[in-house]
Amino acid sequence: MEEKMKAAPNYSKALLQSKELYQYILDTSVFPNEPEPLKELREVSAGHPRSRIGTAPDAGQLMAILLKLINPKRTIEIGVFTGYSLLLTALTIPEDGKIIAIDVDHEAYEMGLPVIKKAGVEHKVNFINAEALRALDDLIENLENEGSFDFAYVDADKVNYLNYFERLMKLIKVGGVVIFDNTLWKGTVAMPEDAVAENYKEIRKRLIEFNNLLANDTRI
Repeated sequence: MEEKMKAAPNYSKALLQSKELYQYILDTSVFPNEPEPLKELREVSAGHPRSRIGTAPDAGQLMAILLKLINPKRTIEIGVFTGYSLLLTALTIPEDGKIIAIDVDHEAYEMGLPVIKKAGVEHKVNFINAEALRALDDLIENLENEGSFDFAYVDADKVNYLNYFERLMKLIKVGGVVIFDNTLWKGTVAMPEDAVAENYKEIRKRLIEFNNLLANDTRI
């Protein structure tokens, strides 16, 4: 309780105070630095009825910074959709880098594939059209994959985040980086349960459990 009270006065220092400020950040920093292939893929994806689930360009920019810092050769992506984060990774990692991209929705991937091909990075991508848990288990069965991946990005079904995490712990090398998207679930993890919309409650519960596990896992 005391720690929470100490944090409260610092809220005014939090970055995103308004939608206008968020738009300002996009206009001044994110969009001017967005590579043309990513801009094109974002525009293509806008025509998909579930376009809102794609990786946000500002999140993508942060991811690109992390990728440049660790310079990964072997990466995994769980949840591809139309491929914005996949293309971003392919553009950022070294020429001989490889991405195992896993998604059950091949049709959405096909929507972005022409842009990936046009960008000249399709050779870096190994797309697996399958349930992610099964695909990860297949990777784990090959002992050569243990601790051999440098980076993973997860933006898939939130109810399986813990299952993905445990499998990735076997595949990612010591010093590797794993990013999980949406772990604050639109802020609902900090809201009283009775204030949360019914369709958000189950995933909110799972993500609270997941976040608590991460905070107390000595492996990471």
